[in-house]
Amino acid sequence: MTDTAVAGASADAAVPSRPARTRPAAKPHGQWKVDGTAPLNANETWKQEDNGLNVRERIESVYSKEGFDSIDGTDLHGRFRWWGLYTQRKPGIDGGKTATLEPHELEDKYFMLRVRIDGGALTTEQLRVIGQISVDFARGSADLTDRQNIQLHWIRVEDVPEIWRRLEGIGLSTTEACGDVPRVILGSPVAGIAKDEIIDPTPLIHELAERFIGDPELANLPRKYKTAITGHPSQDVVHEINDFALVGVVHPELGAGYDLWVGGGLSTNPRLAERLGVFVSADVAAEVWLGVTSIFRDYGYRRMRTKARLKFLMNDWGPAKFRQILEDEYLGFKLPDGPAAPKPTAPGDHIGVHEQKDGKFFIGVTPTVGRTSGEALVKLADTLEQHGSYRLRTTPHQKLVILDVAKEQVEPLIAELDTLGLSARPSVFRRGTIACTGIEFCKLAIVETKVTAATAIAELERRLADLVETKQLPSALSLHINGCPNSCARIQTADIGLKGMMLPTPDGDPTPGFQVHLGGGLANNEREEAGLGRTVRGLKVTVEDLPDYVERVVRKFVAVGAEGQTFAEWAHSADEGDLQ
Repeated sequence: MTDTAVAGASADAAVPSRPARTRPAAKPHGQWKVDGTAPLNANETWKQEDNGLNVRERIESVYSKEGFDSIDGTDLHGRFRWWGLYTQRKPGIDGGKTATLEPHELEDKYFMLRVRIDGGALTTEQLRVIGQISVDFARGSADLTDRQNIQLHWIRVEDVPEIWRRLEGIGLSTTEACGDVPRVILGSPVAGIAKDEIIDPTPLIHELAERFIGDPELANLPRKYKTAITGHPSQDVVHEINDFALVGVVHPELGAGYDLWVGGGLSTNPRLAERLGVFVSADVAAEVWLGVTSIFRDYGYRRMRTKARLKFLMNDWGPAKFRQILEDEYLGFKLPDGPAAPKPTAPGDHIGVHEQKDGKFFIGVTPTVGRTSGEALVKLADTLEQHGSYRLRTTPHQKLVILDVAKEQVEPLIAELDTLGLSARPSVFRRGTIACTGIEFCKLAIVETKVTAATAIAELERRLADLVETKQLPSALSLHINGCPNSCARIQTADIGLKGMMLPTPDGDPTPGFQVHLGGGLANNEREEAGLGRTVRGLKVTVEDLPDYVERVVRKFVAVGAEGQTFAEWAHSADEGDLQ
């Protein structure tokens, strides 16, 4: 052995060996079936200490009698949501302060109250009661949401028990309209009446609502849980962005049933739901819903609320594992493989006049971005009854569908509805625009949305009238306006989606504006699959300049878009310069 080798060997012997590096143990996700039920954050602690549903008794016996200042802080900012109640934003606080103020500094002593309307199904009697509640207790406010609910504002806690009494007296409630629970069940607005319906989901929606809404066993989920069910070929319930969705299909051997989708959701981390590839027959659909919901309860991630929606579990598991766990651990039987639903053949907003299976007609009408009033709802109920209609539906597009209209009453009713601000033959922009609550009432919002949207619609109708006259304007164009990044107005799935933010100005004072998303959409008669919109670096627009921008980009599309190309297709393929 050489001296060098000996020296090297001696050196090696002199240096102690280093222990192998080990990765730090992964933090538990807070999955009950994996990590146990010990709470890993403050939210999970108070949810376990007292079920959110239990706060109703305190609202009725204490808070409604002693007033807002008597409300326990955890009840106010947590459990009240289980009964459809959020504190609303204090007037006069600009959007630049949304991220810097504490919740108690942003909130007023009034509430937003969400009326739960599973399947969007209403009678005129129910509509009249909601309208009168608005008049009596909510300063006349009423908004149709894109989840088929009706939201009221300016509600005092003192009035909540009486509001509940009136709602429950006509078969409605606010139970689990918010919170970490199964939210309202979206349902086809034409369930049970459409001539081309594949399967009527009405019995299933009723069963789910009656069996499971308000069940304490399902009232502590990791986060909100959204359900959508349709049996109509237009796929009219935005199923791709729900946690659980059933879409009507016809199995070549088993007949009519449903295709199951799981794990959709937008917000700041958008993810489209995925098919599990199974066929769900009507007789097992409720148990399948319970199984998927229970998986979310037992395996959902609870440590971090920003990662607690079902979409994150689905992203990690994938459809194959999810299906296996569902079948093996929760159902106890295998589901047959099933076909995908074909591309929709008609728009899913149901605007206009359509014949029902019984020979009568339904009429889809649009207000302006869901904004209405208590007085208007009462007048609408009266108007419908005067024309022989006693049923209507809310839609996932901030619209209404009027049912059971006799042929001879169609045109007279349409004329009356126009006087109430409800159009059966709206412009492209009025039909395609939706907006969230915005800074007027929402504590998370950065910009105003409802008035911004209404102003844009009026301006675009005026400015682009020449394209309407020459039939160059697209027949459908969606414009979704959101007051913050959370995407209640589904900005990533619109032709033009606008995310509220504060923008810098030359003088240094920030101004309200939007980041622009282009080319998104869900499955419809113009696109076979859902897709998220694109963003362009630096593409932002102020509230004031919004009509200018939309006019500019629409005119560019009309000028350079290919024959037969949709706006969304063009937006994804266009050069960035054409989208500015």
